[in-house]
Amino acid sequence: MLRLITDFDGPIMDVSERYYQVYQFCLEKIRGKDGLVRQLSKAEFWQMKRSRIPEKQIAIVSGLDEQQAQEFAQLRRQTVHLPAYFPYDGLTPGAVEALEKVQQAGVDLAVLTMRRIVELDYAFNRFDLGRFFPENRCYRLSNDYVKTRDIDDKPLLMGRALAKLPPASDTWMVGDTEADIVAAKTHGIKVIGVLCGIRDRASLEAYNPDAIVPDLSEAVDLVLNQSRQQNQHLPISTGN
Repeated sequence: MLRLITDFDGPIMDVSERYYQVYQFCLEKIRGKDGLVRQLSKAEFWQMKRSRIPEKQIAIVSGLDEQQAQEFAQLRRQTVHLPAYFPYDGLTPGAVEALEKVQQAGVDLAVLTMRRIVELDYAFNRFDLGRFFPENRCYRLSNDYVKTRDIDDKPLLMGRALAKLPPASDTWMVGDTEADIVAAKTHGIKVIGVLCGIRDRASLEAYNPDAIVPDLSEAVDLVLNQSRQQNQHLPISTGN
C-alpha cells in the first residue's frame, strides 16, 4: 500500500493573509497613538516569514523599538491562532485537485498537522475537506495541548500517527517547513518540501528533503510517478 502523509497549512491551506492581518493588528496595537512605524507590504512581510526572520526582527524593521518588538512578538503568539482570524485562511491553489487525484489513485491519505482539533475542524467544515481525511487518518493536536516548538512536537505527533496507522509498503511526507522534514527523517520516511507555504527554498534545502517542488500537485505527481516506476521493476511471479 502506498501512503501519502501531508501537512495541512502550506500544502493545503494558505495562511499568508491570516498572518499578515495579525501582523497589522499587532503593529497598530503596540506602536501606540503617536508611534511612527513602516508597515510592510504583504509581499515584504511574507518573504521575511518564508526566510525565517524572527518576529522581533520583523517588528524592528517595521519601526518598533526593542521593548516594543518584544511585546509585538508576545502579542503575535497570543493572537495568530485566535478563531477570529481563521476566516482569512484560504485554499492553496490546486490543493483540492491534488487531493482528488490521490484519492482516485487509491493512495492511503493522512493529514499530520500542528493545528488543534477545533482549528482543523473549522477548515474541514468551511472547505469540505473532511471527505479526504476520515477520523482515523487525521493527526492533530488536542485542544489543550501545550506547544513547545514545532520541530520538537511534530516528530512526536508523527510517531503517534505511525503507531496507529496500518503498515504501508511505501510512505511519503509532504510539508512546507523544517518541522515536517525533521519529523519524516526521524521516522525514516521520504519527505518532499513544497514552496507554496511559509518557508523558501533555502530554508527547506538546509534540512535536506528528498525533493523540493512548487506545490502539493507536483508532490503528488512525483510520488505517483515513483510508485509506477517501482512497480514496473518488480519481479514477475511465475507461481509454483
